[in-house]
Amino acid sequence: MMLVQAVEPVIYEDIEALIKDIPPESIVSRTILKTEYGNVTLFGFDAGQSLSEHTSTRPAIMHFLRGEATVTLDEQVVDARPGTWIHMAAGQKHGILARTTVVMLLLLFNATE
Repeated sequence: MMLVQAVEPVIYEDIEALIKDIPPESIVSRTILKTEYGNVTLFGFDAGQSLSEHTSTRPAIMHFLRGEATVTLDEQVVDARPGTWIHMAAGQKHGILARTTVVMLLLLFNATE
């Protein structure tokens, strides 16, 4: 997969298809766009896989494209499914547990001053 430094428009006609196979008991990721404004990474989780609670120094958006997951945001629990869109502030605690095979788009934004 090619890492794109966006100077021209970037078009993916089926972004979900960029994660074709998710090996058993694995999480895969593909950075599909990197600019001065931030990064876009596509994640694939096999059912049962998780990212334990953590924080990011940057604000982010999780957009779920396939599957079902449980997302914790501080003390809040969200049942994510295709179409779920979650904005997180920098420093917010969060974690993900894939209940089924999941494909999720993560947008990380660089801080502006």
